Amino acid sequence: MDRLTTAFQYVIPLFILFTLIYGMAKRVPVYESFVSGAKEGIGIIMGIFPYVLAIFLMVKTFQASGAFEFAGTLFGKVGAPFGVPAEVFSIAMVKPLSNAATLGIFTEILKTTGPDSTAGLMAAVIMGSAETTFYVLAVYLGAVGIKKARYLAPVCLTADIIGVIIAILIVKLMLR
Repeated sequence: MDRLTTAFQYVIPLFILFTLIYGMAKRVPVYESFVSGAKEGIGIIMGIFPYVLAIFLMVKTFQASGAFEFAGTLFGKVGAPFGVPAEVFSIAMVKPLSNAATLGIFTEILKTTGPDSTAGLMAAVIMGSAETTFYVLAVYLGAVGIKKARYLAPVCLTADIIGVIIAILIVKLMLR
């Protein structure tokens, strides 16, 4: 295992060295190309920053208002007769908004219920089957300047809901 760790320490430096040698062999001004790409990257970051900030504020407002806890309790009562733990709904609600917040909730679910619990398994499958819809829409649509996306959010949220339902059903079938 120690040799593997040592080998992986050299992967990135070797890739950078290969890129430099290949660029020089093709007579590409490597440094100038790097600086030009970095300048474009700063422009892209500045272009999408307002959209990312809006998503961040929306997530924090949703949590601070108490709406998150209320909706989690409500969905927990709806899911209880079907054997769906309340924790699963908390991760399903936050996933379209923020992957970082979802990861925090997922970690808490694993700590409190365990990785082999129904809630842990369902949460893990939801993590892989749903998307951070609003973040992706904000970043990608903001980056390319698309303003008319009227039906995009409802379609994406519908896909997220279907993904969550299928994730729950698959875990329930596997636990039989």
